[in-house]
Amino acid sequence: MTSKSLTRRTAMGNLLGAAALGAAAAPLSALAKTPARVPLAFRDPVWNREMFARIEGDTAPGKFIYGLASGIVHGVRDGEAVKPLFGFEVFATHRVLRQPDGSYQRLCRELVFYRDLGTGQLLDEWDNPYSGERVRVVDIANDPFNFRISEFFPDPPSYGGLNAEKPPKRPLLLNWGLVNDTVTLDSDIHLYYRNALDPAAWPRESSGPMNRVSEFFRYFIRREDAEDPAKTHLPHNGVWSRVTPWLPWMLMGPAPGHVLYMGRFTSIERPEEAPPGVLARVQERYPLYLTAPDRWVEPSLSSLENYARTQKPAPLPKPAAD
Repeated sequence: MTSKSLTRRTAMGNLLGAAALGAAAAPLSALAKTPARVPLAFRDPVWNREMFARIEGDTAPGKFIYGLASGIVHGVRDGEAVKPLFGFEVFATHRVLRQPDGSYQRLCRELVFYRDLGTGQLLDEWDNPYSGERVRVVDIANDPFNFRISEFFPDPPSYGGLNAEKPPKRPLLLNWGLVNDTVTLDSDIHLYYRNALDPAAWPRESSGPMNRVSEFFRYFIRREDAEDPAKTHLPHNGVWSRVTPWLPWMLMGPAPGHVLYMGRFTSIERPEEAPPGVLARVQERYPLYLTAPDRWVEPSLSSLENYARTQKPAPLPKPAAD
């Protein structure tokens, strides 16, 4: 074998070796740019905090999310079947702001509109089948509705001081589950507190001196999203229900019974993804709600407290003529 043959073979070997190294280096380089996946850690309060913040908002600085919910409000009375009354549409904006201690301020503006089940039109008036009266529909406009997300469960909402419940601090260990490749989260709240609508001043709007409210959330998140640290917001879908007294604008007073909201919720990237008519009403009546709050404001009030601040008691019905 000549020295020239050895030279050619050596050169060819060097070229093949370089090509092999290049082929191996490319995936390693790409892998280095991919953040390591974060495994599920249901029993870690810090993991719970970060997951919940990524659901409720977008942890990337300057970003916020839009939230939607749609469904039906039902009337519930003893001695009869549950009655579908009208639809509802929720439009909300959520922002989370990371604090120096690692916790987050969750800032929110939320709207609720009501929809005629027959025509599909958003309601300004509604014919109450229980009373036979046409009533004026009042949109819900809550700004702000804020709470803190930390390694501990937040205190229940104070509703301007009406709810004084202060349970002991508990680590934030939420009710997670895993079904195939879907992460689930069940989150419920049960409240019983003084009604902002005093029945002496609001005889037609108030259900009584106390207010009982329960809410039930069921979230569904893709596991691959939950384990991806590059996902600063976790897209999700879910089911939501709410048990609450008759809505004040229904003018049912203390009549026995209550309403039940039942619907689905999700997060969206653009407000144009809202259902028909919803975005138009937001733009026309509540343009501020197209952007999430950017600073903490007190107090956070529910729809009943805001109703008491913005509405006036309905006049008592005239007595029937003899």
